[in-house]
Amino acid sequence: MSIPALMPVYPRCDVRPVKGEHCHLIDEDGTRYLDFASGIAVNLLGHSHEGLIGAIQKQAETLMHVSNLYGSPHQEKLAQMLVDASFADTVFFTNSGAEAVECAIKTARAFHQHEDGDPARTELITFTSAFHGRTMATISASNQAKMHHGFLPLLQGFKYCEFDDLAAAKAAIGPQTAGFLVEPIQGEGGIRPASQEFMQGLRDLADEHGLMLVLDEVQCGVARTGKFYAHELYGVKPDIVASAKGIGGGFPLGACLATEHAARGMTFGTHGSTYGGNPLAMAAGVAVMEAVANDEFLAGVRDKGARLKARLEQFIGNYPDLFELVRGEGLMLGIKMKVESRPFFQHLRDKHQLLTVAAGDNTLRVLPPLVVGDAEIDEFFDKLSAGAADYEVPDAS
Repeated sequence: MSIPALMPVYPRCDVRPVKGEHCHLIDEDGTRYLDFASGIAVNLLGHSHEGLIGAIQKQAETLMHVSNLYGSPHQEKLAQMLVDASFADTVFFTNSGAEAVECAIKTARAFHQHEDGDPARTELITFTSAFHGRTMATISASNQAKMHHGFLPLLQGFKYCEFDDLAAAKAAIGPQTAGFLVEPIQGEGGIRPASQEFMQGLRDLADEHGLMLVLDEVQCGVARTGKFYAHELYGVKPDIVASAKGIGGGFPLGACLATEHAARGMTFGTHGSTYGGNPLAMAAGVAVMEAVANDEFLAGVRDKGARLKARLEQFIGNYPDLFELVRGEGLMLGIKMKVESRPFFQHLRDKHQLLTVAAGDNTLRVLPPLVVGDAEIDEFFDKLSAGAADYEVPDAS
């Protein structure tokens, strides 16, 4: 048996999208799917947003890539927009979420390697059920054995603690601790929001011990929760944030944001990227910022998210054997199931043309485009209801 031309690392399904229209994907055979997966929280403006498409087309006609050897008015514009909209003073652009997390890890370590720092502090405390990416550093930062298999030995410099357990995080601090790396709302881990006590406690511990609070907001950031970044829900200011997914609206783009203090070790020659911050990506990022980084849009996400969550909480009561609870913020919601979520997610996709995302902790992720309307939400409940009604739980034996 020969290997296919496309490396078989994904168990790909039979859905083969070739076109997108707003909140729908269209298969090569013409089948329409309601997309409440959004490319795993990426397509926040849907699939045919005129502003995003126009910005990419216009930029492609003038300049797509020049490398970072030259001044970049394109990067400067988007970086300033991000600084103005967030806690950050400075930004480094990447091509993906994993690269953004890598940069965040390096920034946290470099902080302590500064001339008045403590070079022994190289270890980040991370948390169970986290997902930080697929590079060697980011799988090493995650405690999931399924991601480690086949890639040992892992990189040193990470210590795992139980998510949302402040006492455990405090106990893990030692002379090598550089900081904490945490998702304010775990995505792949099952749409699990951290508690207010936990997030504030990590900030307080970081301040007390001179550590970096590093947040992975690759999935929960950029308006997904109804705040521009999810940490704003907690009133906690981080030192470093890794951002990606929705920031490009579908174009590959990531960013590492930091305060001036946290970025003190990131000087000439310490980091780089050939493609990072290319003009085409910057045009996409600017178009996204122009659409979402305003109070009216964010309030709309909060309103739609609250209504969707309330309807879900009412809906799951009709199927007490299938569903347990609903959690999440804004339009980053998860339905925790009483049975394995993956077969149900496949059932919705294959039998009812509804696209969602399976996650850990038997959770079904509901991640619609942030531009979703009432008609699409009604369609979602029609499909979800039909899917729950005719679903037969697989025999565990």
